[in-house]
Amino acid sequence: MYADGRVTDAAGNSIGTFAEGTIVNALGQVVMENVDLTVLPICEANATVDPKTGDVTLLSSASADPTSSADAGIIESSGSVNTDPELGPDGFPTLESYGAPPAEYTKDISATAKRGWNTRYWDACKPHCSWLKESSNDTTRADTSSNEAFLADFGTARNCNIHDVEVPTFTLGDVSKAWFGYNGTRSACGDEKEKGVFTCTDMAPIQVTENLSYGYVAGTANSKCGKCYHLQYDGHFANEMENNPPRETHKALKGKHMIVMASNIGMDVAGGNPNLPAGQFDLMVPGGGVGAFDALTTQVKKGSDFNWGAGFGGFLTECQNQLGYDATLVEYQTCIKGMCDAAFGDAGLPNLLRGCHWFADWYMAADNPTYYIEEVECPQYLIDHYMSRYNTSLENNFKKVTDWSTFKEGDVLDTLHCWKAGEAPPENGWQNPSAGCDVE
Repeated sequence: MYADGRVTDAAGNSIGTFAEGTIVNALGQVVMENVDLTVLPICEANATVDPKTGDVTLLSSASADPTSSADAGIIESSGSVNTDPELGPDGFPTLESYGAPPAEYTKDISATAKRGWNTRYWDACKPHCSWLKESSNDTTRADTSSNEAFLADFGTARNCNIHDVEVPTFTLGDVSKAWFGYNGTRSACGDEKEKGVFTCTDMAPIQVTENLSYGYVAGTANSKCGKCYHLQYDGHFANEMENNPPRETHKALKGKHMIVMASNIGMDVAGGNPNLPAGQFDLMVPGGGVGAFDALTTQVKKGSDFNWGAGFGGFLTECQNQLGYDATLVEYQTCIKGMCDAAFGDAGLPNLLRGCHWFADWYMAADNPTYYIEEVECPQYLIDHYMSRYNTSLENNFKKVTDWSTFKEGDVLDTLHCWKAGEAPPENGWQNPSAGCDVE
């Protein structure tokens, strides 16, 4: 801890700031309160801070005692990130930093696995899995019985503001000195519109290898958030019949694999049937259709006359209407990518354009393809892009925000001093017995 308020770890890396007895991390979260510097041990400095620039310079690495990822409580899984990853401009490790994916992600599972099918959507709404569990009857969202159980279920799914800046999934509600509780940040699919929160665009599908991609899906109404599945595409499709055989697009997708993570549910997502007992997953794909709620047209302003394709089916369905159902793979790809470019080329949200092109180029513009499916351990890439970086526990003291549209990368969240029942600070000789927050 330095005189200018900078707080570093043992290796000299800046991790937060200190002011008025409180240590705040880089995300604006209070990590320690009531810090009394007079009782802290004085350590020999192993780094200096330039008073003009604020740069931290490590004096010697010999005395550094960096914590391991296990000590830091980082959840690691298959395809785990290396210990010194290259970070992209979004602050996440680059895809290459995660190393080669496990061989199990592309193994043949056709002999033992059930079959299901994909539909597609991108409504841009706050995902179902971004909300806290509503009651004990809610079996879909993360367990809230303890912080350990919460994190074991990967907590709440990240959400972002209209500018694609990550914001908390829940904050303090309308607290007072006599009441304390949390509210989820409100979805842009409700009345909040531009002021609300959206799906983070980096949850669009991404190609890992020629035959493997990662993505996120909406499952049935009772599916569990944070579960991952291996899909092996079989060259067929959901509505296939003798007089309605697979198209060139379905055949081109055959043999490819996806690992998908459940981040949402859909009330119209179907369970299994005799032919496809594993049921349906609605794959999150930009340009896949805005669905019944639609925050995408709030986030990407194109005017009332812009062609977003079919509400259910998106750009591919529009291209099928234009070209017919027996066009070539190249014709569908060209049509879809033209619509992708028109919608997202100048939107300032590059992940949407990338994910939309992915559907044409890697997914082969396949309409409701079928697959073999098995549950697998989640790859670290999907975990990292799923878990909220703000709501890392069931508690926080973030002040409620009604308009997230002005929140920028690097902004510090306003916080309140709160207390549990029986722990309120005395006022004029009286102690409030209720849990609450100092709102004045």
